[in-house]
Amino acid sequence: MTINSIGDGAIMVLKADDVKQKVSLSHQISELWFNGELKQNYPNSPPTRPGRPQKPELIAPQNMPRRRNAKARAARIAMLHAIGHIELNAIDLAWDIIARFGDLMPKKFNDDWVKVADDEARHFDLINGRLLEYDSFYGALPAHDGLWQSAEYTAHDLLARLAIVPLVLEARGLDVTPKIIENFKASGDQKSVEALNIIYQEEISHVGAGFYWFNYLCDQKNLPAEATYQALVTKYFTGSLKPPFNIEARNKAGFMESFYQPLSKR
Repeated sequence: MTINSIGDGAIMVLKADDVKQKVSLSHQISELWFNGELKQNYPNSPPTRPGRPQKPELIAPQNMPRRRNAKARAARIAMLHAIGHIELNAIDLAWDIIARFGDLMPKKFNDDWVKVADDEARHFDLINGRLLEYDSFYGALPAHDGLWQSAEYTAHDLLARLAIVPLVLEARGLDVTPKIIENFKASGDQKSVEALNIIYQEEISHVGAGFYWFNYLCDQKNLPAEATYQALVTKYFTGSLKPPFNIEARNKAGFMESFYQPLSKR
């Protein structure tokens, strides 16, 4: 297998339908990129949908079962499975933004999102490792397709993609993860707590990358960043921004309250 460019590498990950292969390729291509062995070329178009294993079954978000009691073993497995599904989607979202928009942007953009992709692959392995230790696995439970739907809605517009994926969906992860960590801590599952803490800290930098490049593009296009963000979220995000927000973590990412607080009041 020969990979010559970051564009080809990104598409190779996106097309992989085996999760182990998707994770392995993400690490391999990241290493090649940071070693300077890949050209910044984009010879092929990314697929509309990424490769996926036969399981999990994908169902509508509203049909997903509720996870009420994190102290119950089955509920902890369900929560870990849901997080693993998020991380698998995050791998593809990072490679898709490179394949779809990398040729329009500076090399640092590719550096940032290749690092995100590599992080997300490691996050998936951390969570799937915990599932295996619970005698479960990724694919054992149903999952929803809402994350990739957000990618489809924003496939034509990098500003919209940045507004929705890192600055709504990943930022929401910063809001809810501390409570999830507390629930696992209360259940005595220290290994999951350690994995989730790693993910939480690294997701701050992912939101930070999204915010940096969103503002970069607004500057390039001479657009007001706050108003543009609010307009794009209103147009492309089907839900609503619900407090409470993790303002401390969002501030660490540089993501200012003036961008998102007004949207929570509509």
